[in-house]
Amino acid sequence: MACEHVDVLIVGAGLSGVGAACHLRRTCPDKTYAVLEARDAIGGTWDLFRYPGVRSDSDMFTLGYSFKPWTNPRAIADGESIRAYVRDTAHEYGVDRHIRFHHRVLAARWDSATARWTVRAHRDDTGEDVTVTCGFLFVCSGYYRYDAGYTPDLPGVDSYTGRLVHPQHWPADLDHTGARVVVVGSGATAVTLVPALARRAAHVTMLQRSPTYVIALPSRDVLADALRRWLPAKAAYPVVRWKNVLLGTANFQLSRRAPTLVKRFLRRAAAGRLPAGYDVDRHFSPRYDPWDQRLCVAPDGDLFAAVGTGRADVVTDRIDTFTPTGIRLASGVELTADVVVTATGLDLLALGGMTLTVDGRDVDLGATVAYKGMMLSQVPNFAMTIGYTNASWTLKADLVATYVCRLLRHLDATGQQVVTPLAPTGGPLEPIIDLKAGYVLRSVDALPKQGASAPWRLHQNYVRDVLLMRHGRLTDAGVRFSRAPQASPTQRRDPAHPAGSGVG
Repeated sequence: MACEHVDVLIVGAGLSGVGAACHLRRTCPDKTYAVLEARDAIGGTWDLFRYPGVRSDSDMFTLGYSFKPWTNPRAIADGESIRAYVRDTAHEYGVDRHIRFHHRVLAARWDSATARWTVRAHRDDTGEDVTVTCGFLFVCSGYYRYDAGYTPDLPGVDSYTGRLVHPQHWPADLDHTGARVVVVGSGATAVTLVPALARRAAHVTMLQRSPTYVIALPSRDVLADALRRWLPAKAAYPVVRWKNVLLGTANFQLSRRAPTLVKRFLRRAAAGRLPAGYDVDRHFSPRYDPWDQRLCVAPDGDLFAAVGTGRADVVTDRIDTFTPTGIRLASGVELTADVVVTATGLDLLALGGMTLTVDGRDVDLGATVAYKGMMLSQVPNFAMTIGYTNASWTLKADLVATYVCRLLRHLDATGQQVVTPLAPTGGPLEPIIDLKAGYVLRSVDALPKQGASAPWRLHQNYVRDVLLMRHGRLTDAGVRFSRAPQASPTQRRDPAHPAGSGVG
């Protein structure tokens, strides 16, 4: 088995992993590092998903990296543009030279005596196993399975003779021109797919069991367009970024404090974009409060426009059974379909499916408590990235990467090698992801928990988290720093001379 050692091992070369590596290069240039990526390309989600119209559901001034201005005119960007942005960033910072593709991480084993992780990965391209050791393990693999999406039991599906596809693995040869398409689902993917498919299909139906909140937002940012005429990108970018952060935070807080008011606003906004007499309450007025699940974005109101022109419609009903030519609903209505798209969600997979062992003890993720939303109780020298549920993923990813770099510099400065989060001594515990979406509820017991108060709880509030993660104390009641009895000479650096000899 081949083996190498790095100071920091990053798992995943998507938006989070590339960002983590760039932060490391920028603020800890003495650290050696490698990035293990299970697939054969940079980009993660934005390379995997190739369905028609795939795009961000967040504005790119907050989904983009804090250190890399987004210069594309479109604030709500398509998947190809996002993929190019991530790849360009990796190349600009030299991160692409440190990525090991086709390396699917299987397990990681921590040894307290040496303060090292031993990580085992399988190379899908050669069939061999590879071992890498590291001082700090940073998992940026997202939170869902890449090899398969979630598809519920569909009665009678075997009798269907048309094309059945899942958006997570869109067939390259699928031509939907002139086809009758039914998209099963009502989440962000369905809201994206319907107007994109409607441009070429004969007709598209979004079939949902219950409605989702959909809000129309402009695809371009007026302030960004104005500032670009007067300021360089590096000056304009943080202004627009913070404007969008504050607006998003205000929207979320208002939704929590006055949900009835926000529900009325969303209903009125949807009704204003739909034909007169449209049954808004049935198709666009959910039973839950705003932000119990994420709001779906329709750039420039494209979903409402597709419905308004008649090229698409929304049907709220339950599936009775598939038939050879389509889907029969509980109401008795049958939807004829040449293509059925099951936009039915994701399957959660914490840490990319890898297992953790600490000094011979298997780590039960569901029994751990997250420290500052990024580390796990009693798991040393380990961090993971889980983005915000109420804002752009990268806002949180940037904070986590910045914090990891602070920890690494603190360890060097104090001559210590180990940082271990502790569990809270009491109080209620809740899932680390607080959405009531089906994909979360299906796997909630397998996820880490969070405590009732900081530092074991983050509040889905970027402004507060900036104060805690960028400027807050590294030493508190939730974490323990220590030295390893058998640390190597390079691990026991003189606090006065912390720089190492790595090239990462």
